[in-house]
Amino acid sequence: MVSKEMLQLGSARSVIRELFEYGKQRAAVVGADNIFDFSLGNPSVPAPPVVNETAIGILQDQGATIHGYTSAQGDLTARSRFAQSLNRRFGSDYAPEDLYITVGAAAALCCCFQALACPGDEFIVFAPYFPEYRVFIAATGCKMVEIPPEIEGFQIDFDAFERAIGPHTKGVVVNSPNNPSGVVYSLGTLERLAGILTAKSVEYGHPIYLISDEPYREIVFSGFTVPWLPQIYRDTIVCYSFSKSLSLPGERLGYVLVPKQITDSQDVYAAVAGAGRSLGYVNAPSLFQQVTSICCEETADLSVYERNAKLFVPALREMGYHVAEPGGAFYLFPRSLEPDDTAFSERAKELDLLLVPGRGFGAPGHVRIAYCVQTEMIERSLPRFKALAEAYR
Repeated sequence: MVSKEMLQLGSARSVIRELFEYGKQRAAVVGADNIFDFSLGNPSVPAPPVVNETAIGILQDQGATIHGYTSAQGDLTARSRFAQSLNRRFGSDYAPEDLYITVGAAAALCCCFQALACPGDEFIVFAPYFPEYRVFIAATGCKMVEIPPEIEGFQIDFDAFERAIGPHTKGVVVNSPNNPSGVVYSLGTLERLAGILTAKSVEYGHPIYLISDEPYREIVFSGFTVPWLPQIYRDTIVCYSFSKSLSLPGERLGYVLVPKQITDSQDVYAAVAGAGRSLGYVNAPSLFQQVTSICCEETADLSVYERNAKLFVPALREMGYHVAEPGGAFYLFPRSLEPDDTAFSERAKELDLLLVPGRGFGAPGHVRIAYCVQTEMIERSLPRFKALAEAYR
């Protein structure tokens, strides 16, 4: 006998991964150049040269020691560098003791949910959302409360939010720039959210924590800004990853920031550390704690993603697709041309366009396009998107 829940998770590959695997199989038949795979959010630009140079330098200088354990919460020098960088950028006064280094943003989120969760608690997420939120929250035994999408611009539907929030709400998750829509929450949206959370925390007599999932923080297009949420709402916990900013998804390096300003900050930080212990994380990769902390203010060439968006969005709109304006990340989330987004995705596959159905992101009737691909592939794909649109006329 095995756990039914774990068996289901291990047996059911995500739709995104299924499409990715299908694309590889199909490429063997028609050729890789004839497959237009927009399924996986894998950065298409290399890490900046300084990353490899820094790693080589560390290996040459510390080769005998760098592969050992670090403190469970992360190496003190690395945490100091991260704190100093945040303070320079945001005018804050964070200390190394406010940071817990994790195995990417996924581990950061898992630590937060596990740290905060008490029996009967609920966590609110706004659709469209990263599908793994459901898995991470379910693992705590708590309930995920899903707010339907505001489909014109994918800002927050505050009427639905105020109906959903209640005395059992422990945390609210925001992800901006957003996966899967690419939308950036406006300052007005975040200030209104903060006002509601402040009032409800008083009404219910306990803090409602805002968990800011920020792996795309640095991928922001001209004309958009990503406000620093701890300056807007006191009880904000930040989960970050260097997977996208430095193009290092395989190295799994991120952190949780637990500012001292939040309610019960010492207990929350200790609970985050306890969650990491209970989940068996031990410590994040020691080499890349050093590499990312030295390179934390560098980025890959993120301009490629904005260039791709500026090519893709107007072209799709001209064909008749409804596409919300992306302010960052590297995703588009157009409406499918029929109500059944899964059927639409299957029809796109007939043209070797691999588009992820939106229902897994909490927004049926849409598909996700991950345009972290070579620009020339987007250019070659446009006739296929046009043919798909024309098939529905």
